[in-house]
Amino acid sequence: MSDNKPATRIQVIDRAAQILDAISRYSQPVTLKVLSAETGLHPSTAHRILHSLIDNRFVDRNSNGEYWLGNRLMQLTNKRHTDVDLRAVALPYMERLRDKLGESINLTIREGDVIIYFERAIPNRMMHVHQLVGSRAPLHVTGVGKLMLGMGGIQEISRYAERTNLPSYTQNTFSSLSLLTEECLQSAMRGYALDNEEAEIGVGCIGVLIYDQTNLPVAGLSISAPIERRNLKWTKELKEAAKMISVQLGYKETRLSDSHPSVSSTQKI
Repeated sequence: MSDNKPATRIQVIDRAAQILDAISRYSQPVTLKVLSAETGLHPSTAHRILHSLIDNRFVDRNSNGEYWLGNRLMQLTNKRHTDVDLRAVALPYMERLRDKLGESINLTIREGDVIIYFERAIPNRMMHVHQLVGSRAPLHVTGVGKLMLGMGGIQEISRYAERTNLPSYTQNTFSSLSLLTEECLQSAMRGYALDNEEAEIGVGCIGVLIYDQTNLPVAGLSISAPIERRNLKWTKELKEAAKMISVQLGYKETRLSDSHPSVSSTQKI
């Protein structure tokens, strides 16, 4: 008697894979009707699976109801390569910023609805902001987190708010969806975001994004300081450092506008 047994298959995962395969065959965002026809799935079934894929950032949806592969899927494709290179590439720039500005420099990555402090460069001074490597913070209370939400567009911000209920950590936390949406979109447009004592009273941050070879945000670079010392003039140097790191990770600036359709579309709303 043979010990061979048919492999157990999980139907919903098979169907999600069908949908992802179908989306990947198109160079432009694709409609639910087309995806249903491509996969043979009933539109209601395809829509339900797409909703879950969107919540997990494997798929994005624009205001016209069209779908394309999400940022997270593309980042996971390059995750092992990026994680190894990211720390090694970023640390020298972080240390130079720390030595020049005399404040704490943080390298962060996104995991779900939080950012994780991946690396740090702390100054040799008694009073400085101290973030532990491996510690986490909700997206809506950090500069980098708000930028990542802003790059995802209005629907990404709304889904985040539904999942988390936007808990307040200080009186400055953005706990209103409308105010958070405005803050995130404005931050994404100008290319940097501020944390004005939103996570901790007395602490202010400036955050920018780092991009990799997919031309999508893969990490964040931020400077944290006591709020009375924080200087917005640091933004230029922080953005320059993030750009240099991004270039070393394969980022090509000329293609940025093509890589974030959700951001450009939200500005029309």
